[in-house]
Amino acid sequence: MTSKWLFGAALAASALSVAAPASAATKFEFWYGLSGDLSERIQDMCKTFNESQADYEIVCVSQNDYEANLQNTIAAFRANRQPTITQISDGGTLDLMLSGAYVPVRQLMEENGYQINWDDYFSGIASYYSTSKGELLSMPFNSSTAMFYYNTDALEAVGFEGAPQTWEQVEQIARDLKAAGYDCPVAFDPTGIWQWWEQFSAAHNQPIASKGNGYEGLDATVEFNHGKFVDQLTWIKKMYDEGLFVAKSKAIGETSNDAFVNAKCQMSSSSIADHGTFAKQAVEGMHWDVAMLPVWEGTERTNTLVGGASLWTLKGSTEEQYKGAAAFYAFLATPKQAEWWSTVTGYIPVTNSGFKAMTDKGFYAEAPYKGRERAVESLTFTPPTEYTRGVRLGNFGAVRLEVANAIQEVLFNNVPVQQALDGAAERSNEVLRRFEQTYAGAQLP
Repeated sequence: MTSKWLFGAALAASALSVAAPASAATKFEFWYGLSGDLSERIQDMCKTFNESQADYEIVCVSQNDYEANLQNTIAAFRANRQPTITQISDGGTLDLMLSGAYVPVRQLMEENGYQINWDDYFSGIASYYSTSKGELLSMPFNSSTAMFYYNTDALEAVGFEGAPQTWEQVEQIARDLKAAGYDCPVAFDPTGIWQWWEQFSAAHNQPIASKGNGYEGLDATVEFNHGKFVDQLTWIKKMYDEGLFVAKSKAIGETSNDAFVNAKCQMSSSSIADHGTFAKQAVEGMHWDVAMLPVWEGTERTNTLVGGASLWTLKGSTEEQYKGAAAFYAFLATPKQAEWWSTVTGYIPVTNSGFKAMTDKGFYAEAPYKGRERAVESLTFTPPTEYTRGVRLGNFGAVRLEVANAIQEVLFNNVPVQQALDGAAERSNEVLRRFEQTYAGAQLP
């Protein structure tokens, strides 16, 4: 579903909003798409904000996951009950941009008297949520990138020291682990297309779609069925058939993350945001580390993509509620809060100054935080290219699903790689053409 539904509803909602009495704290809602431990940390953050001042009360409501939050936000707009702030994942950025139902974060902060150094934000993060002219539209919040996790004890047991840096090394380590009696050298989530497809493509500077991954027009077409990802999926299939990659997912009964922290699988890929959770959940005595995603030998590595989500300020709230939203954003941007958020989650700082301050005080020098700085290294390894600044495709969630289905067809049903990807590309382009028709004549911001 596209977000054309946002037009009009936001304007109607503004007429229905009623200001809170001046003597009471102004309440406003923040909807987010995180659950479990991360949801609990959001609640802690909201409580701290409310206790830090008496003018505003933020009500933070989990919608369980990103997709549910998007769909529930749609329903809320239809009922004129939308929150002031909503958390939208990286893949939903274009949908919000074209909706016209938001207040640009720069405008919000300026109108409420906050001076923000927007140039301080990491370029790889800011570019994902900015217009083609560089205007940041939403507030970067929980930012991450994909990383490679490995059990140092297991790797040392087969004679490998340090971090795997190439896929050739991963293959050799996996073979050595298998020969040494390890049942699951690499945990592979066939639905984890964010790390295994999108981030792989970015690190190798491969296009996901034409028109600079969609930044240059709604008439973009997908290109993942050409280039290095075809070779990568072919290699993954070979590794899977040989028992070197073992499928792990929620649907199968055990996630790749669970298999890794329980020391059942010795290597895996996941978000840097999971670093904190891994530190809490790793079985006693397990030693592990994290590195940038491997690349193939001879590759000129490029920066990986920012993952996670940003905060969009929606139309339809009162002036006082917008003041509250601006105060909340300013609270999130304080060095103390930024460090707390990175400490309790694993998400990275979103500004150069924030990262430098944490580095200078030795935050990344020792466990359990050591290694998280490598995510920043990955995001900033090169200046963003036309294929590493982000992905700007409408209804991108549907495209992701097509790729995930293609991977599973290859692994589980032995569908030839090229055939599976060509089919996924054809269906994905149908999704993009429907989105283009919905916004016929619209110009990308």
